[in-house]
Amino acid sequence: MDCLIVEGGGFRTGFTAGVLDAMIVNNYNPFNSYYGISGGSISLSYFISGQYKICFSALQFLADHPTFTDYKRAFQPEGYMDIDYLKKISDKEFPFLVEDGLKNFLNKSFKIVVTNKDTGKPEYLTPQKEDWINLVVASCSLPFVTKGQHMHEKSNYFDGGWGDALPVIEAYKKGAREILVIRTWISGMKSTQSWGDYFGSIYYRSNPILSETFNSSFKKYNEAIEFIENPPDDLKITEIAPESLLYSGTYIYSNSSILRDYRNGLDLGTRFLSEL
Repeated sequence: MDCLIVEGGGFRTGFTAGVLDAMIVNNYNPFNSYYGISGGSISLSYFISGQYKICFSALQFLADHPTFTDYKRAFQPEGYMDIDYLKKISDKEFPFLVEDGLKNFLNKSFKIVVTNKDTGKPEYLTPQKEDWINLVVASCSLPFVTKGQHMHEKSNYFDGGWGDALPVIEAYKKGAREILVIRTWISGMKSTQSWGDYFGSIYYRSNPILSETFNSSFKKYNEAIEFIENPPDDLKITEIAPESLLYSGTYIYSNSSILRDYRNGLDLGTRFLSEL
């Protein structure tokens, strides 16, 4: 495999954590490049640093945390979800081994996908020691749900899923010819315009560039699905995807739903490895 792409999905990331833990246990990491989007950037970071079951444990911790979500903050700067709490977790509760991560992708390519608020375009940024978690927070900053944007090096970014939720075309352009995509949606399932897409296109109507980003994000997602289903002759794409809708959602979750999704991912990841 040349490349690993990990889709976002909020608390559906429990499934992804299971897939990646199966790979950690079996010492499977043949990839030369990585792309993490939104919640996928969290699970992928722990995978690259080789931290078994830490992503799952962090998700369970957040699900139990009494102030991570609060409807009273919906129209306040912090947002319904306090996304900045991810940094506190990575520092204290479930420390992220950044040095191990840097060592493990040495001479490889690792991109965290974010959306630039000024241009409305995706950017594919390489984390460094001092800004790795900062980029993860930026990639997970959902407009209208969290604080909506996160500053990195004097630019404001928000969730990478709006810019490029499945960067298979970008990976191909950069030379990948064998790609594994870990999905949080059923394989082949296309998107329609969500309430967030529609609301964003209206909310930012005074900014035509940003308004169009929200208006067209689902179309770009569907283009990626079509590319996966009909890849160029010199490209092989493999997916690990749930066979039915996951129990958790982006914002709807419980410890029980996260655990069921995690076990599902662990099973499918183990099946994938057994068939190699």
